[in-house]
Amino acid sequence: MPTRGEKYRSRDLAVVGGGCAGNASVAIARLGGRSWLATRLADDLTGDQIVAELRGEGVDTGFSLRAPGLRSPVSAILVDAEGERMVISYSDPAMPMTTDWLPGSLPEGAGAVLADTRWGEGALAVLTLARKAGLPGVLDADRKPPHPDLVATASHVAFSAQALQELSEEDDPRLGLAKIARDATTWLAVTLGKDGVLFVENGETAHIPAFAVAAVDTLGAGDVWHGAFALALAEGQGERAAIRFASATAAIKCTRFGGRAGAPRREEVERFLAQAG
Repeated sequence: MPTRGEKYRSRDLAVVGGGCAGNASVAIARLGGRSWLATRLADDLTGDQIVAELRGEGVDTGFSLRAPGLRSPVSAILVDAEGERMVISYSDPAMPMTTDWLPGSLPEGAGAVLADTRWGEGALAVLTLARKAGLPGVLDADRKPPHPDLVATASHVAFSAQALQELSEEDDPRLGLAKIARDATTWLAVTLGKDGVLFVENGETAHIPAFAVAAVDTLGAGDVWHGAFALALAEGQGERAAIRFASATAAIKCTRFGGRAGAPRREEVERFLAQAG
C-alpha cells in the first residue's frame, strides 16, 4: 500500500457500487432473496448511478431518500497483491439524519432486517420495527455502534474485530465478546476474516472456522457475509447453519475481484458447501 506522497500506477481499475447496505442487498438478491433498501443518497449523478445499479440487481430502492443539493457517498479503494484493501471514503456531512420519512412498518413478506452503523438513527428505527414484528434484526457492527440502544434492540449483532475492541476495550476478541455478553440478551458474534467467526452459544464462546480460499479481493466480503447471514435467518436457518452459509458466500466473493461484483449466486454457494462437506 502507498505510504509516501508519491505517484503510483495501478495494475487494474474497476468502478463499482459499494457500501455496507448496498453490497448486502445485492448479495441477498443474488442468493435468491428479495431485498428492500432504505438509505440516504443525494439527488446527483452519483446517486443516479447507485440506484440504477441496485435496481439492475433486483434490489427495491423505493424506500431510499434522495436529498437535493448534496453529494452522494463515494470511496476510493486500493487493493494490494494479497487481496487486502485500504478504503478512503467521503460522506456529505449535511446528509439528513432524521427518520420521519421511513415507513412505519416493514414491507409485506419481509423475513428479517439488516442494519449497519453508518446511520445510527435509521438503524435503530428499522431494528425496532423488526423487534415489534417478531423478526430477526441483524446489526452489522463493523464500527462501534453510534447509538447506545442499537445492540440491545437488535436480535443478532455481528461485530468486526475493531468495533468489538473499541466497545469492550479488550484486545482479545474472546475476552471482548465475553465481556459484552455479560449484560446482553442479544445473540453476539465477531467476524475475524480468515480466522472465522466467534459467537456466544449457551453462555460459552464457540468458533466456526473460515473456508480456506485463495483470496484475490476481500473488499465487500464482510457486507456479503452479513447479507447472507440475514437471509439465512429469514429462511429459518439456525445461527450455526447461517454462519456456515454466510462464510461460504463470503469465501467465494474473496476469490473474485471487484467488491460486490464478486458476490455469488445461490447455486454457487450450495455447490461450494456440498464440495466442502
